[in-house]
This record gives sequence, structure tokens and C-alpha cells, in this order.
Amino acid sequence: MKPKKNIFICSECGFDSAKWSGICPSCGSGNTMVESKIIVDKNVKYRVKNKPTKSSDIEFQSFKKSTGIKELDRVFGGGITDGSLILLGGAPGVGKSTILLQIAENFNNVLYVSGEECKSQIKTRSKRLGIKDENILIMSETDIDCIVETIYKLKVDLVIVDSVQTMNRSSIPSVSGSIAQVKECAITFLVAAKELEIPIIIVSHVNKEGAIAGPKTLEHIVDVVLYFEGENKTPYRIIRCVKNRFGSTNEIGVFQMSPEGLEEVKDPSEIMLNGRAIGVPGTCIACIIEGTRAILTEVQALVSHSFGTPRRVSNGYDYNRLCMILAVLEKRAGLFFSNSDVYVNIVGGIKLNDTSADLPIAIALISALKDNVVPSNIVAFGEIGLSGEIRHSSYTNIRIKEASRLGFKKFLVPNSNYEKFENELRIKNVKEMLYVLHKAYPEKPIS
Repeated sequence: MKPKKNIFICSECGFDSAKWSGICPSCGSGNTMVESKIIVDKNVKYRVKNKPTKSSDIEFQSFKKSTGIKELDRVFGGGITDGSLILLGGAPGVGKSTILLQIAENFNNVLYVSGEECKSQIKTRSKRLGIKDENILIMSETDIDCIVETIYKLKVDLVIVDSVQTMNRSSIPSVSGSIAQVKECAITFLVAAKELEIPIIIVSHVNKEGAIAGPKTLEHIVDVVLYFEGENKTPYRIIRCVKNRFGSTNEIGVFQMSPEGLEEVKDPSEIMLNGRAIGVPGTCIACIIEGTRAILTEVQALVSHSFGTPRRVSNGYDYNRLCMILAVLEKRAGLFFSNSDVYVNIVGGIKLNDTSADLPIAIALISALKDNVVPSNIVAFGEIGLSGEIRHSSYTNIRIKEASRLGFKKFLVPNSNYEKFENELRIKNVKEMLYVLHKAYPEKPIS
């Protein structure tokens, strides 16, 4: 028998230690060190499986396969790369299994491995979505050794694994979903993808904070990390790329859930602005950059009198950044929110990670506080600094071009943006904001 060794592994970052600690020495998380057993083989003999090759002798080839879905190809940077390991995470019921079946339909030979559903359940979903599944091989299995052996025998064009938390290796004395099992399974799939030069998509659960469940090293192992975002009560879904070794990051694909599956949204700006409130205080149009394209969305704010401890609620926008903007408006512009409840909402379920959303957020807050309406034909973008200055935002021409296409006439932009455009109103700092809004809409000034 090979000797067993007890170690403690952090469930947040994957750091391992011989001794237990209440706080992880690596990431500082509390009470995350979990005991695990590993088998130690002292008779390991190292051998070279693949000999090194000169870089000049390697033939450069770019292998990208289209998924058949343009919005998804945009996220991947043109298509799925051969030999890549792709991690797809998302909340339960967001549509992960649906999009995977739609991807599988467009490949010649696909192995679909499920550890959560039986074959008949997958077939039922495929029939409901109208998927042509003659090219899909379905396997209901959780043993990683059996799955990898099947992958090497079949030599398919694409492998889908749903999900990595259900996979296990019998030689590891821990349950499925543990840190040791997840890391071992991910590395095994990575080796198979590189040796066979086929793409493998593995699905991962998310924790209550919305991050990928399991050790952080899981995201370092894979080549591409995708997050599937969306509210179950709304039909819109967003696939966001946060890591891509073969293309740009922060690209998004926008989809709409229907009875026939996920449908592409070719014009996200028009969808986000559909049915927007006009003539209501506390709204402003923001133009953000997601990857390489501009998207317009409506920002809503509500400021009401507080009868106790003031509340700050943010949906789709970073809570800490909202608090920073409120502090800057109070300190630099003399606008007081300290006795009021503040609510901010981004319409459409999209999450604003672009700092250029600071200016439209501030304008919506001022409009809600003063109970005056922001003109419906104004688009704003710009980052706000702690001293109250409005800082430069990139891709100005792309933003204004997208806003003009949808009929917007006036643009509130940072003063440091050097591009010259018609009807462009520049703002230096938050003190100047009220004057500029008055100039933009003299019939009903915000003052």
C-alpha cells in the first residue's frame, strides 16, 4: 500500500499546508482550510514524454472553429481554438446546458458527458429545443478515468462536461466537488485537450457570491473562462469572457431566452433602451464599452427620505463605487445624500464594470435628488475622481457613433477628451455639472 499523507487545503485559493490554520496564509480567508488526504508514491520515476522542440521548427497554425453562433464567436475571439480547455460558469437555471446543446449541434462529432442528468433527460431537452442531435454522443458518467479513456478512443471534435464538480477519481480519497477532486479532474481534461488537440468545455457551479465554485487555481488551469449572467425573471442573458489566452477579454455576447432556446441579440443597445422611461426624474443614458463595442443602457436612481439609518442599494453597479460617488458629490458639489436612502438600478440585468458609467450615475443621482428630469436625448460617459474631476474615457468616437445611430443628439463627455464632435458638452468637474445640465436643457434646469 502507498502511504497516505494528510494536508490542509484552502477552499478559496487552493493553498495547501501541512498544518491547519484558522486564517489562510495565502489569501487571508477565515475558516477555509479543509483537511484532505493524498497518496504519496516514493518510487516515482520521471521520464520525458514529449521532447523539447525548437521554436523555429514549429509550424504556426491557427485553429479556430466557429460555434455557429455569432455572438458566442465574438466572445471567443473568432471561434473555439483547438486544444483549448474552456470553463463555463453560471447560476442554476441561467441556460448553461441549453447553450451547450446549441453549440454541439454545429460540430460534426461531439461527446456530451453529464454527471447531473441521465441520457433520457438530455434527449428530452434536445427534442424540446429542436436540436439536430445525430452527431451528439451522450454519456452519463462521473468516473474521470472512464471518461478520458472514452475521449481517447472516440477522437471527437468537441467534448462537453457538465459539470466538473460531479466528476471524481477513485484513487483520491475525497468526495466529488472537493478541492482535490476538482483540481485533479481539471488537469486531466487539460492534458487530454492538449494531446488530442480538441476543445473541451467544462461547466462549473458558482457560489453564493456568483464566483466560480472551488479553488481559484481552477481558473488558472483553463485557457478560457466564461461567466453566464442573467436574472431568471428576465429573458436576457449575457456571456462574459474574463480570461482568454487566444483573444481579447471582457467581450460579451447578449442572448434572449425563448422556448426554442437562446437567441442572439444583434443590437443590444436597442434592447436595453426598449421601453425606457421618458420624462421621469432619476434616469440617464450611459454608453459603456464591452470589449470592442459600445452599448447604451439606462441608469436609474431613486433618492428618498430616510426614517432611520440611510440605505444604499445597488443593482448592476459596484456598491463601493456608488458610495464613493455619493461622497464626492457631497464633498465637492455640496449635494447632501446623508439623510436619504439611495437606490441605483441598471436596466436589463447588465452589470456595469466600465468606470465611464460614473458620470451618468452621478447625473441620475442629482436628477433624483432635485426631482428634475434629465433630457431624454442626452448620453453621458466619464470617470469621476476623488477630487471631483471628470477623467478621460477611451473610445469616444465609438461611443458617440453608437449613440448617434440611435438618435441621441447631445453628449456629456470629460473635458480631457480631445475628439471634436457636434453637440458635445464637456465637463471638467462635478461642480460644473449643474451648469452644463442647465445649458443642455434651459427650459427646465436642474439646479
